[in-house]
Amino acid sequence: MSRTFAMIKPDAVQAGNAGNIIAHIQKAGFRIVGMKLVQISMKQAQGFYEVHRERPFYGELTEFMSSGPSVVLALDAEGAVQKWRDTIGATDPAEAADGTIRKLYAESKGKNAVHGSDADETAAAEIAFFFAGTELVG
Repeated sequence: MSRTFAMIKPDAVQAGNAGNIIAHIQKAGFRIVGMKLVQISMKQAQGFYEVHRERPFYGELTEFMSSGPSVVLALDAEGAVQKWRDTIGATDPAEAADGTIRKLYAESKGKNAVHGSDADETAAAEIAFFFAGTELVG
């Protein structure tokens, strides 16, 4: 088993799709070992997305991510990082495969419903950003 970080972004929470996405996560075979509803501040969004600071979309991204509540999750599965990335689909929902979370629930490339870690090391750092060790089960 390995672990990855997932986030249901403000657009999907506001649209009422968090429950559907959580059901999708479970049907895909992930074990949820941590989950909570959070409202991140602009400062937290800037810290979380620090790796993108020099990119042109950074300001818009951090503003969006601090605009409403998100659901953060720690997920366990075999090959969790890649399995989660396959489950969510391409960043642009127009390019996402049928049946993926982004194809089903994303509004646009910018409002793409969910976040997924891109590597095991990133997943560990992102989980630690949102969860204390005692908040994870298993």
